[in-house]
Amino acid sequence: MSSTSRAEGSPTPARGEPPAEPSGEPPGERSGGADAPRRDRRRARRHDREIFTLALPAFGSLVAEPLFLMADSAMIGHLGTAQLAGLGVAAALLTTVVNVFVFLAYATTASVARSVGAGDLPTAIRRGMDGVWLALLLGVALVAVLVPLTPAVVDAFGASATAAPHAVSYLRISALGIPAMLMVLAATGVLRGLQDTRTPLLVAVGGFGTNIALNALFIYGLDGGVAGSAWGSVLAQWGMAAVYLRVVVRGARAHGADLRPSAAGLRSNAKAGVPLLVRTLSLRAVMLIATAIAARLGDADVAAHQIALTIWTLLAFALDAVAIAGQAIIGRYLGAADRDGARAACRRMVWWGAVGGAALAVLLVAASPLALRLFTGDPEVREQLLPVLLVMAVTQPVAGVVFVLDGVLMGAGDGRYLASAMLLTLLVFAPVALLVPALGGGVTALWGAIAGLMMGTRLLTLGLRTRTGRWLVTGASPA
Repeated sequence: MSSTSRAEGSPTPARGEPPAEPSGEPPGERSGGADAPRRDRRRARRHDREIFTLALPAFGSLVAEPLFLMADSAMIGHLGTAQLAGLGVAAALLTTVVNVFVFLAYATTASVARSVGAGDLPTAIRRGMDGVWLALLLGVALVAVLVPLTPAVVDAFGASATAAPHAVSYLRISALGIPAMLMVLAATGVLRGLQDTRTPLLVAVGGFGTNIALNALFIYGLDGGVAGSAWGSVLAQWGMAAVYLRVVVRGARAHGADLRPSAAGLRSNAKAGVPLLVRTLSLRAVMLIATAIAARLGDADVAAHQIALTIWTLLAFALDAVAIAGQAIIGRYLGAADRDGARAACRRMVWWGAVGGAALAVLLVAASPLALRLFTGDPEVREQLLPVLLVMAVTQPVAGVVFVLDGVLMGAGDGRYLASAMLLTLLVFAPVALLVPALGGGVTALWGAIAGLMMGTRLLTLGLRTRTGRWLVTGASPA
């Protein structure tokens, strides 16, 4: 069955039907006994298949997303340090604006997956369509606000006189792609909730390839510089949005779901997204504080920070593949009223998160020399970057577990706790990060606070919540 047909009508854990026995085991086999170890192994293998059926395609699509920025960084980095520093400031601002609304994907995935688990596909798709409409409305509003305010925003961010013009040029053009980016988020959430991660993979790979080709044409062929890179990304993002809309609209028509926006549906999506918005704003505040501190350390520091942040984002998206599977799987299990299945799947995903983090740590250490040569020819930037990459590598296993727990609680609709936990993390991180320049620390110390303190705090708060079991709320809605 093709990816499109899965998205249009037969999305499920395996091939389209909620499991007859939600936990996948005959009732007589759920008690203890001599066969318990064998049953545990069977259960683990079943969860592994379920996780990787969703996580492997999600891994490809998630890795493709930060490759947009990596392509820009690699190409612009060879134009000069000022250009790369300008991209660093603009990209941080643009990523913040877009990622503030990542709840369009996360909340939609959870709500759609719960309806799938409850066996109500028409409602699942209607919820998804309302998310897409909300994304379009928010995107248009953001463009209207950001484009005229771009110079003031860049100036307030503290970019140097050499980097600021490049930051303004990149941000003002890239802002035109924000509605497309938000619709991509919402439509991706719909398909993930429908247990389809293959279609997002195909769209992401196509978008990345298009972005590379357009950037090469605009930056070098037409001598467009930073502005050319921005135009290439904007055109690629709108192309991706058009493909997603075609797939989702076909799915809606196949199930008789109304394509028109519903006021009640828009309110419901917005209400579910508010706690996740608070959570995301707190997380983005952490990264904005870090970039603002790096910008005041000097152009070499902010350039090294930008490269490190790009690599960190790539690794985070790779680790987030299991978390994305967790959102869809946990939402579906809870929608089917299977608490035991949700708990067992959570344990297995945490294990895979730790293993994935350890594997990425080894890969990052091995690839560090290549990363230094790929992103910059400036020896000062390379000198600043190497110890940052080593700090990042050491903390990857912790990051793997954190991302999985985050995805599990999102799939459960536990947004209020996620918001509170991330606010606490911000309060712990901010004072320590602000002390870095005052104590004479550099970009390495700053990344120690990001990868060590911030991620350690998240591990503690999310781990404690998961152990309580209070997130195991069943039904078609978490409320």
